[in-house]
Amino acid sequence: MSQIPDNLPEKQVLEADGIRIVFGERQVLGSIYMQVQTGQIVGLLGRNGSGKSVLLQTIFGSRAVADASVRVNGRRVVPAFRERGLLNYLPQEPLLPPSLSLARAARLLGVDIEEATACFPELRPQFDKRIGELSGGSARLVQTLLLLHADTAFSLFDEPFSGVMPVHVETLAEEMQRLRHRKGLLITDHRYAEVLPICDVVYLLHQGRLLRLNGDVREQLRDYGYLAS
Repeated sequence: MSQIPDNLPEKQVLEADGIRIVFGERQVLGSIYMQVQTGQIVGLLGRNGSGKSVLLQTIFGSRAVADASVRVNGRRVVPAFRERGLLNYLPQEPLLPPSLSLARAARLLGVDIEEATACFPELRPQFDKRIGELSGGSARLVQTLLLLHADTAFSLFDEPFSGVMPVHVETLAEEMQRLRHRKGLLITDHRYAEVLPICDVVYLLHQGRLLRLNGDVREQLRDYGYLAS
């Protein structure tokens, strides 16, 4: 287990509520309240189409929603992405231009590429390759690592483990745990077996409502039909 450093930044609390989204006659999101603190890994679970990506986009600020409130330590930050050093966001679709080299992408994000890939030495020979030249799984892994190591208080990840090799998924999960001491992470992914063990808090987006699961999370997920009995 990694040792917690003494010089931790002051804790910050990211909150989101007042988010209501309707597509046609179907309410996708309603009764939403979510909180993420620096030093935490928060899991957001739910079925395909339940609105997880929409919620992340709304928190980040790339999707404008009337009456949505996103706050840090009680101060409103809408759209949040305009707040320098506050948060970054990995969407499901590729984030970085395919023509951008891995080394160049790291420099633009202010990330030490050697440090970011220290646990993934097999990525070292690919530093000068363009993002578009990497395999889908490697590109996903690289983008997740760069945002994880970027100097922001929070990182939002939509399916960060998607397409990543199983051996890399385990190491990536360990890297998230190691870096949680200096930032807050919000993760949504269908790989529950990898997500649940690293989470401090778990939310379930179910039928338009966001539920914070307490106690035996796996048992509650079984009750809602998300895990096999």
